[in-house]
Amino acid sequence: MQMIKDVHLTGKDLTEMVQLRPQDVAKYAIVPGPRDRLDVLIKKIENPVRNFSFMEYTMYTGTYQGIKVTAINGGRFSTDTSITTEVICNAKIENIIRVGTAGSLDENIKVGDLFVVDEVIRGDGVTPYYVDKNFKTVADKQIADTLYGIGKDMGLNIHRGKAWTTDALLRETREIVEAKRKEGARAVDMVSSTLLTIAQTYNIKAGSILAVSDNVITGEMGFMNPLYYMAESNILKIALEAVVKLEGK
Repeated sequence: MQMIKDVHLTGKDLTEMVQLRPQDVAKYAIVPGPRDRLDVLIKKIENPVRNFSFMEYTMYTGTYQGIKVTAINGGRFSTDTSITTEVICNAKIENIIRVGTAGSLDENIKVGDLFVVDEVIRGDGVTPYYVDKNFKTVADKQIADTLYGIGKDMGLNIHRGKAWTTDALLRETREIVEAKRKEGARAVDMVSSTLLTIAQTYNIKAGSILAVSDNVITGEMGFMNPLYYMAESNILKIALEAVVKLEGK
């Protein structure tokens, strides 16, 4: 017996399952990975209303400086990110800003610095099911330029360029890392490829700004470094200010 449906479960099915409608959400979504970063973000948004809570994902919509904004903990890895990104896209949100974490692949990009993604080398296991190997995954230029410009104006150490997304955190070997550096990667994360690729397939604008938590080249681990915590706070500020600028205010 063949499957009854072409696809067992679609993004549209998921969106309907959590009873999310386009009129319930904003034009802009800010997407941290973990729930604790979402909790910090929600405190900066006025009158947040919970749209849904399903498994470990929760979405809220409120306002920032009079602009409607949606926020959701989008996941730490490519697989859970694919689920939440499908929901965001099927809810017809027009602009997505990922606020995440990255490792540096450049000795000059330090722990506590920020990185804006322009393009991604896809090393995740999700996107091959969406696009072929020649597909070019890129951030929306206006969103990327806006995020980078705000960071510069704030006087922060902010960089931009090509990132590499991998699912194999514990297999970042010297050989693999050097190969990705030769392809132009300056940072590595576990989300940007999936979020940006899926958004592109829906023709939805998306960008990614990352706080640098460690340096793969030097071996420095900065997860407990106060500079990293400051960077986490700064990416939330930048994302909110980007919403204001993108809205033309």
